[in-house]
Amino acid sequence: MNKMILAMGLLLAGLAYPADLKIAHVDSKLVFDKYADTKKAQKEYDKQVQKWEQDAATKQKSLMELKDKLEKQSLMLSEEKKKEMEADFLKKKSEYEQFVQQIYGKDGALFQKNEEFSGPIITKIKKTIQDVANQEGYDMVFDRAAGAVVFWKKDNDLTQKVIDVLNKEAK
Repeated sequence: MNKMILAMGLLLAGLAYPADLKIAHVDSKLVFDKYADTKKAQKEYDKQVQKWEQDAATKQKSLMELKDKLEKQSLMLSEEKKKEMEADFLKKKSEYEQFVQQIYGKDGALFQKNEEFSGPIITKIKKTIQDVANQEGYDMVFDRAAGAVVFWKKDNDLTQKVIDVLNKEAK
């Protein structure tokens, strides 16, 4: 509904000032994917994710080994020792679940790390789009990645210019 109102407003504005309004478009997803700093950030992010996955696997393996030990020895253990091992198992299980939640849960470390790496890149891309649009004399830029643009002329596409500017600065 909001997109339709926006489109109608733009259409009406375009009819009122057709010669004065210069509109361009850009594919921000393509810019993000082709930006050299995105690839660098992705590598760093992947390293951190791999470390978390290794930590989770180690904790899970330790938990499973303790569970197996408890199951195999439960008949031979005194009631006191059995309760001690069960309590230890439950404590480690709780620690593992808490670790998984802290990393992979909603607003967990994984999400925060993604924001930490992608946030500055997205900000830089937006600023570069604005700079290129201003240099080229455009009044408005639509983002094709948002899905609101159904037709565009290649002449008004700023995507490659933005990618070139970003990657030139990244070197």
